[in-house]
Amino acid sequence: MSNKKRKYSSKIVDGVEQAPSRAMLRAVGFEEEDFLKPQVGIASTWSMVTPCNMHINQLAEAAAQGANSSGCKSVIFNTITVSDGISMGTKGMRYSLVSREVIADSIETVVEGQGFDGLLAIGGCDKNMPGCLMAMARLDRPAIFVYGGSIQPGKDRTDVISVFEAVGAHSEGKISDIELLEVESKAIPGPGACGGMYTANTMASAIEALGLSLPNSSAKEAVSSSKKEDCVEAGEALSNLINQNLNSKKVVNQKGI
Repeated sequence: MSNKKRKYSSKIVDGVEQAPSRAMLRAVGFEEEDFLKPQVGIASTWSMVTPCNMHINQLAEAAAQGANSSGCKSVIFNTITVSDGISMGTKGMRYSLVSREVIADSIETVVEGQGFDGLLAIGGCDKNMPGCLMAMARLDRPAIFVYGGSIQPGKDRTDVISVFEAVGAHSEGKISDIELLEVESKAIPGPGACGGMYTANTMASAIEALGLSLPNSSAKEAVSSSKKEDCVEAGEALSNLINQNLNSKKVVNQKGI
């Protein structure tokens, strides 16, 4: 494998002096042939902090599968997330915007520190999505973003807005405590970002328009076979970006914007 495709990882794993590095990588699953492949970092924003991100590790594994099947060696790593929807109206919201910088810094730190030749970042909530993009721009190497996807509707076509509306109705005495609890209990059924053109879905559409995610990927639900297929295809696409030496700033520039 040409060092042009391994611009960064070759410095980590090539040569006698890097035998200790290779020894440690063997422990996390590297085989002999993997040291000759471009290494790609899969930045997962998985956590159980919020439904937006609770499924991201499954998507990261699908993305890794796509990258590995296309001649790369993938390495999954994690970063944090803070939920605006949960923290809003509390002191916790003071940390939300700050978390964007922490996410960008952490992804940049791992990719630079480990010498990854490419980056695939998967985000699903308001601040980790721009955090991923900021890291991609700073690193300026082959990179692609995958949106975790929108949540499915709750029972009776309810969603998070239904809960906010129910709180308002309760404050006016229009519904009881039991009726409020009923809406609260059925509105958010599982993984995915808030189901509407709010921050996450709007940003996903914008990221796709910028050319940093695959066509139509912003429209696929979080819990669907098409979303996992999207991740596999993104992993394959990242390999193609590395082969073409197509870095983030060649995709997103003043002319393109």
